[in-house]
Amino acid sequence: MSRAASPAAEPPLRRLPPAGRWGVLLAASALAAAILQAIRLPAGLLLGPLAAAVVVQTAGGTVKVPRALMMGAQAVIGCLIARAITAPILAGFARHWLVILTVVALSLSGGAAIGWAMSRLRIVRGTTAVWGMLPGAATAMMVMAEAYGADVRLVAFMQYLRVVMVAAVASIVALLFAHGGGPRFPGGYFPPLDLASFAETVAVGCVGAGLGLVSRIPAGVLLGPLALGGVLNVLGLIRIELPPVLLIASYALVGWNTGLRFTRDVLAAAARALPQCLGATALLMTFCGVLAWMLTALLHVDPLTAYLATSPGGADAAAIIAASTKVDTPFVMSLQIVRVVVILAFGPQLARWAAGTLEPGAERPAAPEPLDLGDVD
Repeated sequence: MSRAASPAAEPPLRRLPPAGRWGVLLAASALAAAILQAIRLPAGLLLGPLAAAVVVQTAGGTVKVPRALMMGAQAVIGCLIARAITAPILAGFARHWLVILTVVALSLSGGAAIGWAMSRLRIVRGTTAVWGMLPGAATAMMVMAEAYGADVRLVAFMQYLRVVMVAAVASIVALLFAHGGGPRFPGGYFPPLDLASFAETVAVGCVGAGLGLVSRIPAGVLLGPLALGGVLNVLGLIRIELPPVLLIASYALVGWNTGLRFTRDVLAAAARALPQCLGATALLMTFCGVLAWMLTALLHVDPLTAYLATSPGGADAAAIIAASTKVDTPFVMSLQIVRVVVILAFGPQLARWAAGTLEPGAERPAAPEPLDLGDVD
């Protein structure tokens, strides 16, 4: 009897071949993105594929974004950020470096404190919550968490739940404050292409991504083109050319790469703590919202720019949302990138210190299935 019931309980998309699953994902992504674009939701071209990926993955349509394509998308996003970096922006950062570093330090401390409280209250056992609540650098946090005995499945769930919630809320906030959104492609989806500038941009993306890989820095595939392209752009040596179709494809890849992490196994492992994880993430987002208010008071930046700059999501999602609205994109990305650098330098030490104040004997769970750590958050 159980054998007869088994096929009926099988996820509906599992029997499809990989090509069929990709077809369903593409169709669902196009539909979701079109709906979000129709209501002018910023980053709809990111959130639509992300939501579609979650649904397809939980319905058994497991697919894997090719690593080469994901690295290409990261390089494109790096070039997108680099295009917004100018000499006046760098001068502004130099003037306000102390405030920016203070905001970054407070956001990291707030995430660690919330995770510590979750562990003390036994909402999530052991040190898992501390690693899971640190905002930014999800890849590095997951690797470190596994090495120190935390449940990497729950860490992954908490990190990507945060990324999804932040992206969704930031898009809604952008819609309310900016009175509409959607990517700004004034020349349409197929404008005239400057082949020389595009070739320079491709070269910057390839060389920068290669340097990022060689350096072995987490998110190096994004940071390499960002740094190289930013320097060349500031010096006026290149003009970064990014066709809208290339940006749309990159947004979709970033969305899929996050949404496909929400497997049934990860969701099952996190089901018990889901309400608390939602509440903790909302608390962290509220705390970062207070930091945004501080930025508006101290630096007189507009509220939406401050909110996106302090939002505890991924640097790639922040770049896409910022590029979809009328905000100070370079300021947003300067704070986001500084936070990535700081958390890579001090996040593990902060998490280990917080874990050391917890009760000894944090469990080392049975080794879960390996996770593909190819994202940029």
